Amino acid sequence: MIDPKTLAARFPGDFVFGVATASYQIEGAVKADGRKPSIWDAFSNMPGRVHGRENGDVACDHYNRWEADLDLIAELGVSAYRFSIAWPRIIPDGTGRINEKGLDFYDKLVDGLKARNIKAFATLYHWDLPLALMGEGGWTARSTAYAFQRYAKIVMARLGDRLDSVATFNEPWCSVWLSHLYGEHAPGERSMDAALHALHYTNLAHGLGMEAIRHVAPNVPAGLVLNAHSVIAGSNGAADIAAAERAFQFHNGVFFGPVFKGEYPADFLEALGSRMPKIEDGDLDVISQKVDWWGLNYYTPMRVANDPSADAVYPATIDAAAVSDVKTDIGWEVYAPALKSLVETLYHRYELPPCYITENGAAYNMGVVNGVVDDQPRLDYYAEHIAIVADLIKDGHPMQGYFAWSLMDNFEWAKGYQMRFGIVHVDYGTQVRTVKNSGKWYSALATAFPKDNHKAG
Repeated sequence: MIDPKTLAARFPGDFVFGVATASYQIEGAVKADGRKPSIWDAFSNMPGRVHGRENGDVACDHYNRWEADLDLIAELGVSAYRFSIAWPRIIPDGTGRINEKGLDFYDKLVDGLKARNIKAFATLYHWDLPLALMGEGGWTARSTAYAFQRYAKIVMARLGDRLDSVATFNEPWCSVWLSHLYGEHAPGERSMDAALHALHYTNLAHGLGMEAIRHVAPNVPAGLVLNAHSVIAGSNGAADIAAAERAFQFHNGVFFGPVFKGEYPADFLEALGSRMPKIEDGDLDVISQKVDWWGLNYYTPMRVANDPSADAVYPATIDAAAVSDVKTDIGWEVYAPALKSLVETLYHRYELPPCYITENGAAYNMGVVNGVVDDQPRLDYYAEHIAIVADLIKDGHPMQGYFAWSLMDNFEWAKGYQMRFGIVHVDYGTQVRTVKNSGKWYSALATAFPKDNHKAG
């Protein structure tokens, strides 16, 4: 086992080690204090969408247990907490009336973090779109981007004086492709046309959100969290290498290009541009406003091969075989080198600001035995991937922090409660929290920061 103190010595003294969660996955209290349904409330309650038809009605009951949960974060010794804000709590219908009780909750949460000397990293959108906005078309409608801008302005006006950082979106890949093309996440669309509309209007919403943040809270470092895919060709053949490039542009370029270059990838537009919504004058200028930082969520590589079938639609790829035989309980290949090559590739292709690893972790479903959760595979996963981040820093990449996903076991979207990503075990029947061995190891690493063994910079 990698000694946490030895690993800590490889990081600069001001490096941030934190934990991450998301509102719908932990809060519960879906009808409390004026909150109205999100698209995930509706999706979860439709048969066949979520494992066991489970939902976020109670989840980890964080809405009622937030003080004890913040105490737990403090006890772990991490210096930052990344959480998301539920739009349906703030503006229950997506537009119109502001719900003060929703803002009050996050007010208390942020004040609680400040009182415990924990940095507050907020995410404005982690997939829980107010259900009422589906009447206008949800993310396939341009109006939703402007509704998001107003929501961002309201949240930042209330919380911006105390936030250490804010992200507009978490993983737009999921809320665009996974939700509108592959149908696996809410709202469960399986339409390329719907997905392409959601793509542009989500990108636009990010830009409009940045405008709102800059206007209301100009001193808060603002960015975007992307689950960039480490796309690896299944062979050295020309067809597979070309397929990997198409996959890179489809899964990464359509987000990084508009934000960091002010343009969509040319090959993507050639293939699918005719099915995109109208890109209005000025849209790309709005989308490509400067961000202060970006977040990378990484779990597993994407291995692809060329799809030779005549009716294949861009990016025309199929899955290629895994290289590592180590898999997590969710079935994802464990392959830490892909994290390094991914960051290197992205900094080579785009002019990027400093980076936080905003999510990284592994699903292993060990339970509590005699008061202990022995989750050695998760601990090994963390050690291996955090060592890669240290390698990236040594090579000169501006890595500024790392957030473990997740603080605690929670509602894992379409997988329901069967998959556990937490460094803290949650007994959903009793809501008892138990720090896993991986959590104890991570705590030993995190408590070495901030420290003076390196010059901060």
